Amino acid sequence: MTRQKLLDLYFMEARAKVIDLAAFMDRIERAPGEEDFRMRAFRDALKELERGNADRAKRVLLSLSDPTDKPIPAATTKAASGAWPEK
Repeated sequence: MTRQKLLDLYFMEARAKVIDLAAFMDRIERAPGEEDFRMRAFRDALKELERGNADRAKRVLLSLSDPTDKPIPAATTKAASGAWPEK
């Protein structure tokens, strides 16, 4: 598929996602309190988008992932946090 066809098919969807991310960041910045590790990881992931290259999705995923390979003895929360707190 050509770039033009890809843009024709997916640009509006990607545009909506970027606007949604901007709205999310606006809400976070207007809210009282301190940001935690998730927002720092989110901002780091956004930086990966600007670097270019064809493996952006992989680099974004890895920037949000736990790089360790040793299992933890027990989960400390009921749900995943979506970012690695020790980065």
